[in-house]
Amino acid sequence: MTAPLGHLLVRNGVLNDGQVRRALDEQARTGVPFGVACEQLFSIDPRDIEDAWADQYAGLTRTVDLRSEQVDPAATGIVERRQAWQFGVFPVRWDGGELMVATTSSLLVRAHRFMSRHRSDPVYFVMTSREGLVDALQRAYPLPGAVLPRPCRRGDRSAA
Repeated sequence: MTAPLGHLLVRNGVLNDGQVRRALDEQARTGVPFGVACEQLFSIDPRDIEDAWADQYAGLTRTVDLRSEQVDPAATGIVERRQAWQFGVFPVRWDGGELMVATTSSLLVRAHRFMSRHRSDPVYFVMTSREGLVDALQRAYPLPGAVLPRPCRRGDRSAA
């Protein structure tokens, strides 16, 4: 089981335990999502909430090796080469009525934002290594000189 969002925000140094309790009380009182309560009560940067959410999601979903996954060309065909590289997304296959998309934990926020705007059907993410994602993108979406975006997670922004 993965940690609740509040615990991740404490771990990341964004909130303290008292603030988590206060945000939980606000959430219970108003029904707003926990992250929204944190933003409203403590002026937390939404990117900090996104990063904690990405940690939480990555802990809940599985990690795959794209070399051993069955890839459906109809799935890879839903995004253009430039989009796949720019947003760090690799559509793997349809799984029931949902599209399985691989990305890395450090690109999850970017990938989620793109896919939610680009697709109206249900999408779920699986994690893969950066090297595995690059290898899969090179095979399915060859683009000479293409590189993945730098990690866009809050903790990685000093390098950006």
